[in-house]
Amino acid sequence: MEIVSTNIATSRTIVWNGKEEQTGIYKEPTDQPLYLGKADVKGDAVIDRKHHGGVDKACYLYSADHYPFWREKYPNLDLPYGMFGENLTVAGLDETKMIVGDVYQLGEAKVQVSEPRQPCYKLGVRFGDQGVLKEFIAAKYAGVYLRIIDEGQVQKGDQFVLLEAVKGGLSIADVFDLTYGQYAEPELLRTLLSDEYLPSKLREKLIKKHSK
Repeated sequence: MEIVSTNIATSRTIVWNGKEEQTGIYKEPTDQPLYLGKADVKGDAVIDRKHHGGVDKACYLYSADHYPFWREKYPNLDLPYGMFGENLTVAGLDETKMIVGDVYQLGEAKVQVSEPRQPCYKLGVRFGDQGVLKEFIAAKYAGVYLRIIDEGQVQKGDQFVLLEAVKGGLSIADVFDLTYGQYAEPELLRTLLSDEYLPSKLREKLIKKHSK
């Protein structure tokens, strides 16, 4: 996996339900390296700290490999890298192979796979179509949030080097399926129950959902 675009945003005003609010979803490619901090990307606009940023969502990745799919679905939109609010657009990223808890060296930073993205209305605002939320869930192209173990600078061309692999863990795709699917395979549920790397609130929420 390789970084093909580093993306950052300034705060932008949008109107939602008749009210003005701020958002940092309008990420744009930059030629500059990014500094991955423990709670966010330095200099990036993170407005809604309840749902974005923080230890478990310090940096968001999206796969460059998914962009052709979305460009075919939205041929009238310009879809530059950063369109999904990702800080890093990554070639070769596959949610089925990204295991929660895996640790990578990325440039100067050491990072850990945390959880998938759960889309909100701001993605719909960016696309000019709230229907993209259902399409995002149906496509299962969730992207990946990272924890930052060791802070550091990353830039275009940096490779992901696997340092520590979690055996038999949940993939990002598994967690996305557990989040939006109505049924969990028994083996997947057993893995969820024993998982130690998924953020605790999300893990508890999924256990509760699939224990009914």
